[in-house]
Amino acid sequence: MATATETDTTVYPTSDGQPVAETDDHRELMFDVIPLLAEWFADDPDVYVSGNLFVYFEKGKPQRVLAPDAFVAFGVEKRRRKSFKTWVEEVFPSVVFEFTSASTSREDLGDKFKTYQDVWRVKEYFLFDPLDEYLDPPLLGYRLTKGKLQPIRMVKGKLTSKELGITIERDGAELILRDAKTGRRLQTAEGKQRAQAERRATALEAENDRLKAELDALRKTK
Repeated sequence: MATATETDTTVYPTSDGQPVAETDDHRELMFDVIPLLAEWFADDPDVYVSGNLFVYFEKGKPQRVLAPDAFVAFGVEKRRRKSFKTWVEEVFPSVVFEFTSASTSREDLGDKFKTYQDVWRVKEYFLFDPLDEYLDPPLLGYRLTKGKLQPIRMVKGKLTSKELGITIERDGAELILRDAKTGRRLQTAEGKQRAQAERRATALEAENDRLKAELDALRKTK
């Protein structure tokens, strides 16, 4: 695991003053996908999940920066960061998500694509167009094969991430992530608690209905 120390005096900004996301749909995707991935890797101390965070990838050149909507980096400490500097962490993000739109398409499939492929050498790159403006299909995936990001074949409406061990599918403007082995839908800790509470409420309701039925039956026998 890399040790995050450096003596570089270059100023690396942590914000560009721009909105977090282009639309409500794009923002909600980030707020959904990042926590789901973080929970998926919650027990691994050497997996870092983030998004909308500046990733600087050339020491001394703060203009060499990208801020993926969501990303996963392996082999680095799970801790809070103001930015991610690849020469400090000694790794690049392995998996990147971009929640794209018609206005960002040229960059997401052009300059960013080349940087992710040739410089970052990401293992997998996923693009999702929640407004269905230009991507056909709206969900695309690429995997690094022989130095090039090659399309991942969609099977039954799902893309499989070998790096993350999950499947990814579209549901309108949302993404559903599942355990690739079991098909179980990924949930945040809050979502798991809510599901447990709902199951308990359903069980209590069923028990109340059973007791009511027994009481009604007893009354009829009198």
